[in-house]
Amino acid sequence: MKYILSLDEGTTSARAIVFDSDGRPVAIAQKEFPQHFPKPGWVEHDAEEIWAAQIGVAIEALSRAKLAAKDLAAIGIANQRETTVLWDRATGTPVGPAIVWQDRRTAEHCERLRADGRTDFVRSRTGLPIDAYFSGSKIAWLLDHVPGARAKAEAGQLAFGTIDSWLAWKLTAGTAHVTDTSNASRTMLFDIHALDWDDELLRILNVPRAILPAVRSSSEVYGVATAPGLAGVPIAGIAGDQQAALFGQMCFAPGLTKNTYGTGCFMLQNVGDAPVASRNQLITTVGWTIGGRTTYALEGAVFVAGAAIQWLRDGLKIIRSAEEINALAATVPDNGGVYFVPAFTGLGAPYWDPHARGTIVGLTRGSTAGHLARAALEAIAFQSADLLNAMAADTGQPPLELRVDGGAAKSDLLMQTQADLLGIPVARPAITESTALGAAYLAGLATGVWTSTDELARQYRVEKRFEPAGSPDRAAAVHWARAIDRARDWAAP
Repeated sequence: MKYILSLDEGTTSARAIVFDSDGRPVAIAQKEFPQHFPKPGWVEHDAEEIWAAQIGVAIEALSRAKLAAKDLAAIGIANQRETTVLWDRATGTPVGPAIVWQDRRTAEHCERLRADGRTDFVRSRTGLPIDAYFSGSKIAWLLDHVPGARAKAEAGQLAFGTIDSWLAWKLTAGTAHVTDTSNASRTMLFDIHALDWDDELLRILNVPRAILPAVRSSSEVYGVATAPGLAGVPIAGIAGDQQAALFGQMCFAPGLTKNTYGTGCFMLQNVGDAPVASRNQLITTVGWTIGGRTTYALEGAVFVAGAAIQWLRDGLKIIRSAEEINALAATVPDNGGVYFVPAFTGLGAPYWDPHARGTIVGLTRGSTAGHLARAALEAIAFQSADLLNAMAADTGQPPLELRVDGGAAKSDLLMQTQADLLGIPVARPAITESTALGAAYLAGLATGVWTSTDELARQYRVEKRFEPAGSPDRAAAVHWARAIDRARDWAAP
């Protein structure tokens, strides 16, 4: 039996999962790390805290599996995307905070770029709208606000990376400064057609090429780990977390679609070997590159999904744990006319409104905590339905089912609500750790654990299928659209 160690570095926690060659999880370890909110709309991580958490759970997972480094065929990495780290090449020390994908501090910078008429050019090269979500403006902010950073960057003394690059650097003691095409495609600096960093985009964002990692495929050996406890293991798979989940859900054919319900909510649809330009404000992104062939995807991002449930727990304190949301929501038969738009950090696709803010409408004296809990779950489903409807409009082919994963996908109430809103079945796989599984599959393909995607597809199993109960509720969709209108543009200057 061969084993793969998958490092699943998310927005709020670091996880490590050991998989066997049948794609089954053998051992899991997880640790949350601190979130830092220094100003309204700012979200930061400490990259060293991420590394400490990730290497810690990696060793813990191996221990739980009763395995050693010699038992591993490879390490795969899946990571929160867009989150931006800048570090000193000589010391390996970050020169500032890691600016998280949720952070909105560069919204005005992006507005200036749009005002300068850059929108169509950026989208034509990158598949992305100009938005603070992506890494490019975050890099520029660090270079301009960390004392001495720009001069050091232009002298080649600093390195930039999304979290995959940071982990690969730390695992190999600085010998591998790499990223893959899926992560590179999230920077707003990468030409998704030429599959290379774009000089004009670098000029527009004022980012020196000298700080950028080498762009490699998503499945190859990038280097060998030297970190204690993992020494000698090849690092052989890298993908952004959502692309890894698309791969782990076996969405290998065009039209297959998955939605991950995590801190945010991310829906991706395989569109084949040529990028599809969205007419409905979706992202065109690289899915993965394997053996010289690149698969593209359409993507829609919901910025706040499970984070809304965390807010009910930590902010309002109406639940003690995230799992209690289902029982509380089940205390009422419906939402009682309450609609919750959790636009705490703006709205993602298909709205792209950085100035939207969280809004609750429809409250009466009869509204209860149960109604708010149900509205929070429904908000996740409504936002996801907005994404799927936009994808169907772009491709002209509505998917026959939606494959789901992520922590909130364990909620039967949410999944049934999702099926009802979409009017198509929702399939929850037997192994819901799709992100980590995708990274493991990419690493295993590069090291001979598996030989083809056909072999992988035979491992896919559905744990539960949620069939829609009747036609979608059109009135609820109208109310949701009205709630969205009330949330939009709230925090505009």
